[in-house]
Amino acid sequence: MAVRGVLAMVLAGGRVDELGVLTHRRPKSTVPFGGLYRVIDFPLSNIMHSGIERVGVLGQYRSASLISHIGDGASWDLAGRRRGIALLPPFQGLHAWDWYRGTANAVHQNLDFIAAHDPDLVLVLSGDHVYRMDYGELVAFHREAGADMTAAFVEVPPGEASRFGLGRIGGSDPRGGPLEAYREKPARPISNWASMTIYLFRREVLEAVLDENAKASSHEFGRDILPGMIGRYRVFGYRHAGYWGYLRTLEEYWRANMALLGPEPAPPLEDWEVRTNLQHERIAERGPAFLGPGAEVASAVLHNGVRVEGRVEGSVLFPGVHVEKGAIVRDSILFFDVRVGEGARLERVIADKAAVFGPGSVAGRTGGALTVVGARARIPKGCRVGAGCEVHPQAAEQDFPGPEVADAAVVASSGQARHGAG
Repeated sequence: MAVRGVLAMVLAGGRVDELGVLTHRRPKSTVPFGGLYRVIDFPLSNIMHSGIERVGVLGQYRSASLISHIGDGASWDLAGRRRGIALLPPFQGLHAWDWYRGTANAVHQNLDFIAAHDPDLVLVLSGDHVYRMDYGELVAFHREAGADMTAAFVEVPPGEASRFGLGRIGGSDPRGGPLEAYREKPARPISNWASMTIYLFRREVLEAVLDENAKASSHEFGRDILPGMIGRYRVFGYRHAGYWGYLRTLEEYWRANMALLGPEPAPPLEDWEVRTNLQHERIAERGPAFLGPGAEVASAVLHNGVRVEGRVEGSVLFPGVHVEKGAIVRDSILFFDVRVGEGARLERVIADKAAVFGPGSVAGRTGGALTVVGARARIPKGCRVGAGCEVHPQAAEQDFPGPEVADAAVVASSGQARHGAG
């Protein structure tokens, strides 16, 4: 059932330095996840299942992959006479300051888009987290409370709380209550309820606080807008119960993918009914996964077009990956069209699109830090790449210092080739 009077604005343009080469040529929102999806598929699927029919997607950093992936929105039932999705890049002026200068400024620059759709409520949310939420329940709570703004929170371990914006929620309603206090990443946590970067506003309130913030020097919802509203508006906190994947670091990203393996995956992606664009990366055109006569597969995620002739253990393989005879892939994540040559061995490796591991090469080490290989990089035949290494996109054989790359080393690319979006 459609949720009337709500417009969603998805913040999808950010890059996360901690993800290294995985975001060299794409925003975090389009980083692949779970063997088939992109991270932005999760909020877009939530929007679809919640019955919200109008969406704006705010992109900025390296947005080509975002544009390619979203297309016309049909993958999430967002194409039609009463439904639609619009990509909103920051091309509204001729000067550097016309680019988005924070999450609040990004929405402020698109108040005309919001006005054109004339919603009662505006749902502002991050496009780079993995979770399942019925936004319709959030809308119902917000309306019942008579709130001016409602922010969603999720409980996190106390030891990790200081990494997040934290809210103290009052009242006895298990769904949520008045937001009594909020601190952005405090050294001393005020609670262990972390902001999910999901904000539901009455439209006129959103316009007022963004106009006011435009005069300030900082323009972030978590740092500036939310704390400034407490005590001046009816601000509520909504408690989300369930999985929430933050994916801020490489280790968090790797653990979230590894949790999909085994008999009880977390999150249960099939139960969530996540949609993706099957035309992107030619997913729909690829045949079924193929296991050769000598293949061994244990606790792995395999998708369309994967070809395994060696051994795969505890790994996530995206469409088009080819593991040749005698090769071993263990505890790794291989993006679209990665090729692992005969006799090669990968352990705790994340490899971006179309990376090639030459025959007999070795990358990573069990128990070591994650080794990350950028898109279209080529690991030379017989080369040994240590644990914790970073190989830049398009690095070629001549870019490697020799037959061995020490632990934690960086292999930069000297090439100038251009190979499209991520």
